[in-house]
Amino acid sequence: MSSGLIGKKLGMTQIYDEHRRLHPVTVIEAGPCYVTAVRTKERHGYEAVQLGYVEVPERKLTKAEAGHLRSAGSEKLFKYLREFRDMPDPAVGDAVTVGLFEKGDLVHVQGTSKGKGFQGVMKRHNYAGGPASHGSMFHRAPGSIGSSSYPSRVLKNKSLPGQMGNERVTVKGLQVMEIRSEENLVLIFGSVPGPVGGLVLIRKAGKS
Repeated sequence: MSSGLIGKKLGMTQIYDEHRRLHPVTVIEAGPCYVTAVRTKERHGYEAVQLGYVEVPERKLTKAEAGHLRSAGSEKLFKYLREFRDMPDPAVGDAVTVGLFEKGDLVHVQGTSKGKGFQGVMKRHNYAGGPASHGSMFHRAPGSIGSSSYPSRVLKNKSLPGQMGNERVTVKGLQVMEIRSEENLVLIFGSVPGPVGGLVLIRKAGKS
């Protein structure tokens, strides 16, 4: 039915496999999600399914958000909406659960990385910095950032200080280590982007 799920990162732990090897895993509470709208090629120009996650009362949504869900025929209202492609024969109201995945599947996990605020070039871009002593007066500064008379400007995409983190990150090819359907939990090998409690999207990886 679906190629992905919306979930919430609960944290990390460790589990043993059948060979008694210890693996670090991220625990994600995935779904249950519900189909709230269906995109068709004839009407929208592409085929996809919109899933809703975290049911909320109508007073917690704007009139536009609630009207969008009602107009598509959804009986429930959700806080988070995301679209997924490659979903055969969807119908509004259908539930999508962690049963979508199996142990050993490869998935892509997308989330918003932790924000680290305004950072300098050494932390943000791994600059080496200058001598730390003997009066060099050049310790953690970026140094020269461009030419002089030509082109008389700083070129685009120059690595400079600025906001670090708080951006969409996708980690590809992670393995599903365990599924706990009764608790709506997926245990995925390794770490995934975002803080504890952060929203994540889990998509099935391609054949590659």
